[in-house]
Amino acid sequence: MKNLSRSFSLSLVAAGLLAAGAVNAQSLAIINATLHTSTEQGVLEGASIVMTDGKISAINPSAVKADKIIDAKGQIVTPGFIASINQLGLVEVGAVAGSRDGGDEKAGIDFDASLAFNGHSGLIPYARKGGITRDVITPQGGESIFAGLASVVDLSGSFESVLQKQVALVVNLGERRKGSRAFTLQTLINKLDEHQTKADKKAKKDDKKPTAEDKIMVKVLSGEMPLIVNVSRAADIVELIKVKQQFGINLVLNGAQDAVVVKERLAKADIPVIISAMDSLPGSFDSLNASLNNAGLLEKAGVKVLLTVGGDASHNVYQLRFDAGNAVSYGMSQQGALKAVTANVADVFGINAGSLAVGKAGDVVMWSNDPFELSSHVSKMFINGVEVSTQSRQDKLRDRYTTESSMPRAYTK
Repeated sequence: MKNLSRSFSLSLVAAGLLAAGAVNAQSLAIINATLHTSTEQGVLEGASIVMTDGKISAINPSAVKADKIIDAKGQIVTPGFIASINQLGLVEVGAVAGSRDGGDEKAGIDFDASLAFNGHSGLIPYARKGGITRDVITPQGGESIFAGLASVVDLSGSFESVLQKQVALVVNLGERRKGSRAFTLQTLINKLDEHQTKADKKAKKDDKKPTAEDKIMVKVLSGEMPLIVNVSRAADIVELIKVKQQFGINLVLNGAQDAVVVKERLAKADIPVIISAMDSLPGSFDSLNASLNNAGLLEKAGVKVLLTVGGDASHNVYQLRFDAGNAVSYGMSQQGALKAVTANVADVFGINAGSLAVGKAGDVVMWSNDPFELSSHVSKMFINGVEVSTQSRQDKLRDRYTTESSMPRAYTK
């Protein structure tokens, strides 16, 4: 009797595992869509896309078979947008110090701000309304020029939203309130040289356990981990190109309002540039060439462009699509702007998303119209093949204060 009971229990466990597998393997298809793939395939009219077990399993199959089929009726479908260079989930209210976890005075090379990432932040649903499904969050840093490590998160709102840690090391260079910019650049060069020398010695004799900093710098020097440098002035950018050539690092520039001055050099050196399409006026003597035309000019020169939201991006990352639309109106191509918020970001940071292609994550967004138009909105959104809501706190407040009720306004439940 005891063995029979045990067998029955095992059967129940097996049945449960099979059921769980069936749920995970459920497939979903979108048909009759205008797919903007962010790949060499470009735009596919009247097309279909199938997602299975969280990933894209088919594009335009001869026969669509799925557990659930959604008719897009011609609507535009794009990869989920990937934001970058912000502290989304690391800050809630900028004026409240206790809700800011993106930086620390003692932060350095091994500072990992993703340990404080809050997948339940009220800012995340609002970001989803802008078509954003993933984000490259970056630390603000502290007194050191080394701000810390960037991470990739999804905007599903779960506690397991941190998908990739240590995807880049962030460095702050350029103008200083005190001291010389020369000292900061020399600090970077010395650190790279120190660890390159240490790595050479290590190859000959392995006598010490590597520190966290050692491990990170090995990845930077091998090119495995990108080095994001916040810099603006053209002269500083030229010096950084020399640093890339000297050490063979995977250099990425952020801010780079003067990048347009040396765009041919950047294209030749294969250095991606992360910029805000809305930088139109100099914010300092380092950014005299800020212009709404810069994204288009860099693209035409052959520079890989990634678009980010300037200023308080953590609270305004929703507007990334509008910034991309402005970049198009000032000379960037439509597909170039789409790649600048999808495939280019994925390529630079090693993210398995950002394009509608077989094997990529099922981060897919259906739009009412052109996603770069002010009047359009997200019709449906999927993160890892699962549909997620785009209702934000702002929507709930609107409904609360506008719903007709016998109770005084704002008391409606």
